[in-house]
Amino acid sequence: MEYIIYFILTIGILVFVHEFGHFAAAKLSKMRVDVFAIGFGKRLFGYNKLSGFTFGDLPKDFDGQGNTDYRLSLLPFGGYVKIAGMVDESFDTKFANTEPQPYEFRAKKTLPKIFVITAGVMMNLTLTLLIFWGINFFHGKEIAKSTTIAAVDKGSVAEKAGFQSFDKIISINGTKAKDWQDVENLLLQDQKSDNVKVAVERNGAAQSFNISSKFLKDNSHKGFFLFPNPTQAIIVEVLKNSPAQDAGLKSGDLILSLNSVTIKESNQINEIITANQDKSIPMVLLRDKDTIRTSVKPAMDGKIGISHNIAYVGEIEYRTYGFFESIPQAITKAKDFTLIFFSMMQKVFTGKLAFKDAFGGPVKIAQFAVRSADSGGVSFLYFLAMLSLNLAIINILPFPVLDGGHFVIILLEGIFKKELPLKLKLVIQNIGFALLLLLMAFIIYNDVISL
Repeated sequence: MEYIIYFILTIGILVFVHEFGHFAAAKLSKMRVDVFAIGFGKRLFGYNKLSGFTFGDLPKDFDGQGNTDYRLSLLPFGGYVKIAGMVDESFDTKFANTEPQPYEFRAKKTLPKIFVITAGVMMNLTLTLLIFWGINFFHGKEIAKSTTIAAVDKGSVAEKAGFQSFDKIISINGTKAKDWQDVENLLLQDQKSDNVKVAVERNGAAQSFNISSKFLKDNSHKGFFLFPNPTQAIIVEVLKNSPAQDAGLKSGDLILSLNSVTIKESNQINEIITANQDKSIPMVLLRDKDTIRTSVKPAMDGKIGISHNIAYVGEIEYRTYGFFESIPQAITKAKDFTLIFFSMMQKVFTGKLAFKDAFGGPVKIAQFAVRSADSGGVSFLYFLAMLSLNLAIINILPFPVLDGGHFVIILLEGIFKKELPLKLKLVIQNIGFALLLLLMAFIIYNDVISL
């Protein structure tokens, strides 16, 4: 039930914001809006001025005469705004045999059409920026008071750059690094030379090495490839009906020791579990401020049913920003997540990342929503902002049915001063909708088998 509630809450907010963008833009452009729907398919219930609040479908001959029917539909995977005189997700073509009316989408010039079709994406982008701005202004940014890097994995981007585990970064290009924010800024944002000179303290001795600016630029969009020390292994997710759940493990628990071995690096966990598949493994956890002792026995597949990562557990400073200072911070954060999104897309198309690991459907959205909410309100807002940004990016892609596909058609019609034939638009919409349904079915299938 918790998963369902958070999924509905998350999708409801994102879809409402997106569709409200289309709705408001259409109203401002003096277009008639017949339906404002959250969800697709069968109408469950809704409201309009003529019928009031009603359950089920409206009569087939219902004509709202501009009184929008606000409805909730059966399939909670999106929504739509039905604008008079437009071929959209409703596939309504009743207007085809009549002359264009002033209030219809097809009667408007190119710019109002573009305004309406891109307004949903702009609203999702606005929501993302507002959330990032609000977090910076009201809550502040968490700054790790450390310049020592955590363990560096073999063959990682960090190792290729020249870093080693537990290097303490002293300065970058002669500028002293006082905290992790300085490390990020000096390495990734403030580069003006071809090579970046990094001075570190390694095993008690001062050393320095150079990193190519091009290398940093090419790899920065993959997410910052260093992590501050000290760290602790943290449980990200506990699978239902797993040995971990039976042992009382919870998302957010820090793993202090496993099989009497102090856990310093995340990869120790898999090594210890693999080496003790037939045994009950004692564990010591830290939950909030409480130390918890338990034991867990791996299942037949040799796993205990958790996903884990590392978390910074050192000193933190909360750095707040002013009203106007928070704006560029929000834009930078949105830009970083956009680059990460396209980096993931590139990895999927080049075969470096499995499709199921890059894309998630309703199950994964619900899981991440619950997980982020358990970590606090700010964490949930971050998740909501990133999902809103992803929705904006995906919607503006030039794919039939999506806003980007409509945008391309409108642009072509504006250039050639002629509408595409209605039958061709319907074919494009039908093909796009069918492909989208197949993609959604595949994503949901991957969600289910990964449970």
